[in-house]
Amino acid sequence: MEKYRERVRAFLPLLLCSLLLAGWPAWRIEIQAATADELEQSIKEKEEAISQAQEQKEQIQANISNIQAMVDELESTKDDLQAYVEQLDGNLAEIQSRISELKTLIEEKEAEIEETQQELEEAVAQEEAQYAAMKVRIQYSYEQGVGSYLEMLLASDSFGELLNRVGYIEQMNTYDQEQLAIYIKNKELVEACKTALEEAQEVLEEAKAEVEEEEAGLETLIAEKEAQITSYQTDINNKEEAIAEYEADIAEQNSTIAALEAAAEAEKKQLEELNQPQVTYDGGMFQMPLASYKRVSSEYGYRIHPTLGVNKFHNGVDFAANSGTPIMAAYGGTVVGAGYNSSMGNYVMINHGDGLYTIYMHASELYVSSGQTVSKGETIAAVGSTGRSTGPHLHFSVRLNGEYVNPWNYLS
Repeated sequence: MEKYRERVRAFLPLLLCSLLLAGWPAWRIEIQAATADELEQSIKEKEEAISQAQEQKEQIQANISNIQAMVDELESTKDDLQAYVEQLDGNLAEIQSRISELKTLIEEKEAEIEETQQELEEAVAQEEAQYAAMKVRIQYSYEQGVGSYLEMLLASDSFGELLNRVGYIEQMNTYDQEQLAIYIKNKELVEACKTALEEAQEVLEEAKAEVEEEEAGLETLIAEKEAQITSYQTDINNKEEAIAEYEADIAEQNSTIAALEAAAEAEKKQLEELNQPQVTYDGGMFQMPLASYKRVSSEYGYRIHPTLGVNKFHNGVDFAANSGTPIMAAYGGTVVGAGYNSSMGNYVMINHGDGLYTIYMHASELYVSSGQTVSKGETIAAVGSTGRSTGPHLHFSVRLNGEYVNPWNYLS
């Protein structure tokens, strides 16, 4: 347990750090008119703040990982203790069963001892009665003297009767002696049996005392282990609460980082616009974007869409041409878009200044990139059939102040 406390104390500085992070003010995203130098400085500050926030976020994540490892270790130890307690419970149940059996045996021995005691008392009573009867006869004989036996013998009417009386007297004496010996032996046997039963009861009582002592020890051990389990669970709960707090800090850090990134991105875009050369349309006519083409496959204006099959406004002019035919800039300007769109396919968008733009769609290849300055007639792409297209062609559009206009108004 102490090693866990030491490890927790080791992370207290990190915890304080995370709590300080929780007090960070939210960054306000305000893009105001500024010079290029001011924008660059602001972007630099935000990027430094993002880097610092990322480092602190990584530190918090490391704290979470460390605490989670401690939680996992505590859970494993708690599970081991729980299994040990269950084993102890099983041992305790066996001991309690043994105690119950010993109690039953002791009760049986006590019943046998009580029964034997009654038999002993009866044997003693019989011995005493036989002994008393013998005493009476002996005393009677002593009081009457030897003459009484002689008189009884002499009173015999015949020699046979005399012999019978002599035999009777001998039998009576022998009987008394034998009965007394039997009663004495029976008493001795009963006493021996009682002694053996008492010794057996004593052994059982000692065994019962030992088992009860073992039971008490097990109950104490189980109580200690259950207290440890409770302590571990409390520690686990505390660490899980710390993890939840850390995760809340990370969420706040993510929000801060996202706000900083959005602000920096907006300022970068503003800086990029400031750094772009200013383009001014001089009113000249455009040249054809293709040196040669097969035909105009679709004019500017409403038409039945070739793939959707519905009446839809067509915002440009389609020139059917062989795939790979060079596409040229209709007029000089700055490329503000060069990429792929699921509808336009590969496209190029050029800013000619004063709100005037040209767009070249469905190209098979692009030869320019965003930010690049191009001249009138410069090859910028090749005819293709990418995006939503039914065959190789160039879709040529012109936008003025955010609205599509008829390209023929500018083509010479």
